[in-house]
Amino acid sequence: MEKRHITSLISQNFGKFASKEFPKWFQDIVNNAYVTFMGLDMSEYNDRSTYKSLNALFTRKLREDRKYSLAEDEFISPCDSWISECGDINDDTALQIKGMTYNTDDFLGENFTQEEKEIVRDGKFVNFYLSPKDYHRYHIPTDLKVLKVVHTPGKFYPVNVASLKMRVNLFIENERVILLCETTSKKRFYMVLVSALNVGGMKVSFEPKIQTNVKSLKPQVYEYENLHLNKGDDFGCFEMGSTIVILAEKDMLELNISMGDNVRYGQTIAKIS
Repeated sequence: MEKRHITSLISQNFGKFASKEFPKWFQDIVNNAYVTFMGLDMSEYNDRSTYKSLNALFTRKLREDRKYSLAEDEFISPCDSWISECGDINDDTALQIKGMTYNTDDFLGENFTQEEKEIVRDGKFVNFYLSPKDYHRYHIPTDLKVLKVVHTPGKFYPVNVASLKMRVNLFIENERVILLCETTSKKRFYMVLVSALNVGGMKVSFEPKIQTNVKSLKPQVYEYENLHLNKGDDFGCFEMGSTIVILAEKDMLELNISMGDNVRYGQTIAKIS
């Protein structure tokens, strides 16, 4: 039987530490150190002393939701992040980072049909890198229907720039949760949550059966008949920083962002054509 990769075990143990509620005096030290060392801007959140574990601080919610466009043709950023790459999918090839390509068919995996994978051929992609200092929750970028979700177990390699440049097919090797979505205008796209080192888990609120970074090495498939989510809906979080990848069908998105941009959840990043 295949053994779990060392990165999975490291990440799981870090997750246990981050989830532990220490005595308040010590937890205050941990929280203060993390906020100071990582340079967190806490102006939109509750005071750092109110979080009973490091994980609670990681997964903090906004005190008040941000304002964003409700226009049907405006696609908002699902998270606070740095755009590590974005642009055109050439046939079935996208960029992990400049100079490092990967195959979108392999990234989506064997639990999507070839017809399902074909929808993003010659489409658009966006890679959102969430650093440890970022807001770690993710939101729905446009009104949509979730058609299918595949949880693919894998490794937990770091997803920072150095690692992306060094490791071929990192996105394909790492654990991921893949959502196939359809907009109200019947356009289809994938939103992919990609694990990273020390990510104790990836939470998907509408499907509690998804348990990431566990012993099971078998992909799990979930299909839905009538699962509608609204733009801006909070649908989960990374328990540490990680990456979200959007793969959109051809002629769906007109991007107004570039590689290297910093974006915030709620910011309009594309027009839906």
